[in-house]
Amino acid sequence: MGSTVTIYHNADCSKSRAALAYLAEHAPDREVIVVNYLDTPPSKSKLAELIRRGGMGAHDLIRTGEAWYRKLALDETMSDDDLCAAMAQHPILIQRPIIETDSGVVIARPITKIAEVL
Repeated sequence: MGSTVTIYHNADCSKSRAALAYLAEHAPDREVIVVNYLDTPPSKSKLAELIRRGGMGAHDLIRTGEAWYRKLALDETMSDDDLCAAMAQHPILIQRPIIETDSGVVIARPITKIAEVL
C-alpha cells in the first residue's frame, strides 16, 4: 500500500465530494483518511502546519464569504496566528477541500491540484 492521503472534508460540499472521487480514481493504492473538519476541527497549530506546508498564508485558507468572516471582522491584514485561532474556533471558515500528503498540502480547487501532492 502507498502512503496516506488526508482530506479535510465537508460532505455537504460538492468540491469536497469531487476530491474524494478524484482520490479514488487517481490514488487507489493509498489509504485515504477523511477528516470531517466541521465535526473534528483541526487545532490552531495543525492549521499553522498545513499553511506552512502548503506555502500559503492563513488568509488563503479562509472562506471570506462566510458570515463568521464578517462577524469576526477578519481581513488579510491580520496575523496568521489570529486567523488560525478564528478558523480553529469556527471551522466553517476553513476552505475546502484540503489535501495533505507526505509531499505537501493543497487546497483542491480545482481538484486537479491534488496531482501536485500525490
